[in-house]
Amino acid sequence: MNGFSRLVRQTMTIARRDFVATVFTPTFLLFLLAPLLMLGFGTIGGLGAATMAKSGDAKSRIVFIVGGEQARTVVAMDKQLRRMFRTSEQPSDLIVEAPSANPRAQAKALIDRKGVDTYAVLYGPLERPQILHVENAPRSAEYLAELASQVLRAERAGTDAPLSEATKTVVSRTTTSSSGQGQAAFVSVFALFLVSLMLAGQVVGTMAEERSNKVIEILAAAVPLESVFFGKLLGMFGVALLFLLFWGTVVVNLGANAASVMPPRLAAGLSEIGPAVGLVPYGMLFLAYFVMAYMLLGAMFLGLGAQAATQRELQMLSLPITIFQVAMFGFAAAAAANPDSWVATAAELFPFSSPFAMAARAANSPELWRHFAALAWQAMWVIITVTIAARLFRRGVLQSGSPKIRRKKVVAATS
Repeated sequence: MNGFSRLVRQTMTIARRDFVATVFTPTFLLFLLAPLLMLGFGTIGGLGAATMAKSGDAKSRIVFIVGGEQARTVVAMDKQLRRMFRTSEQPSDLIVEAPSANPRAQAKALIDRKGVDTYAVLYGPLERPQILHVENAPRSAEYLAELASQVLRAERAGTDAPLSEATKTVVSRTTTSSSGQGQAAFVSVFALFLVSLMLAGQVVGTMAEERSNKVIEILAAAVPLESVFFGKLLGMFGVALLFLLFWGTVVVNLGANAASVMPPRLAAGLSEIGPAVGLVPYGMLFLAYFVMAYMLLGAMFLGLGAQAATQRELQMLSLPITIFQVAMFGFAAAAAANPDSWVATAAELFPFSSPFAMAARAANSPELWRHFAALAWQAMWVIITVTIAARLFRRGVLQSGSPKIRRKKVVAATS
């Protein structure tokens, strides 16, 4: 058996040991179901926020002080203008009130009325209307001003009915839109960040735990330290892959069932979101970049965890690790938003942000040659990072390797 075969066999032995020790434990089930718990808490928080927002919207309004025939025209024009807004972007409910003897005092009283939020009030002649509005509602004031202008146009035209009837024809895109590709790029970066945040950080604790109970010293005495590091990285990657296979199957099944009951308008909107390289190549590239992102971040975290002697030191490392991951996410997200900028090039070249940025590149651009070069570049940095981590651990923690240099210096000095 040559040296390379022995190295591979030793690496796989360490990987199998870590994989079995992690998966065949009761806590792994909690780890596997962690996204379900996160989704549950997120849903509860989202429902609470939505309830508060709806209760606030129900109490908000804008007021148009006008009387006579103009009041009916205001209501008709308001209905026409609201058709141009999305449901979530529509102005507050319009209330039409007859003017009093002092319209300005009436408008001020409406703004100050308790129990209801009045954002803006219009009063006075429509040729020169006066609008009172609160500080954070300039758009409500603009809407009332445009509504007054439309009412005057309707009066001069002699009708409040639409002056033209357009024929609207729905057509389907044959390709994904540019905005859809941009959305797919951001989703790619976010998905890689999310899974790497949940999975890659696990490797930090494995080395620190085995260092504290002296197991790492036994392993280092039996096999090369590079095999230990590569083996642990591969073992924890197997755990991450099992996690992804489980949740990937769940998401695909849920997505297939949801597509059959999805509203046509929502389905049409989702159909415009897609990667530029195509779904099949994108799926393969996304998996490849997940492997590279996990290996790169995992190798770096493995080296950091190997330097931690206690759990307190490990906890202190968790904050810088999280900040680094968030920084890589922000770097790659900026690259996804500007695919042809220097930021994108820098993010694609920097090893630890390269998988995220290149996943976004697959969504934004149909070119494939960049990805082969990027994967080779990232694989090289995985080897470099693991090698550096192993050497730092050998010289800094095990304190071996460097004495040879000192002995050579001593021999040279005596000769």
